[in-house]
Amino acid sequence: MAGMAKTKFYGTPAAAKLVGVHYLTLHRWLEAGKVKPNGIELADGRKLWQWTDEDIEKARKFKAEQKLGRPAKAKAKK
Repeated sequence: MAGMAKTKFYGTPAAAKLVGVHYLTLHRWLEAGKVKPNGIELADGRKLWQWTDEDIEKARKFKAEQKLGRPAKAKAKK
């Protein structure tokens, strides 16, 4: 086992900081299937997400592809 690199894991709040988004944004992306880190199923049915450096890089790329801000509201016709 000598020479094996140890994989570092991050929780969702730490991963969000590294990606540069709020942790709730990262949760929305998870729910929508936009990003997919490794997850551990807990006994109560919740998921514990484990983010690797590779997962964070994928999330950064996804963020870069997004349009910033909220979509414009349609103006009412007179």
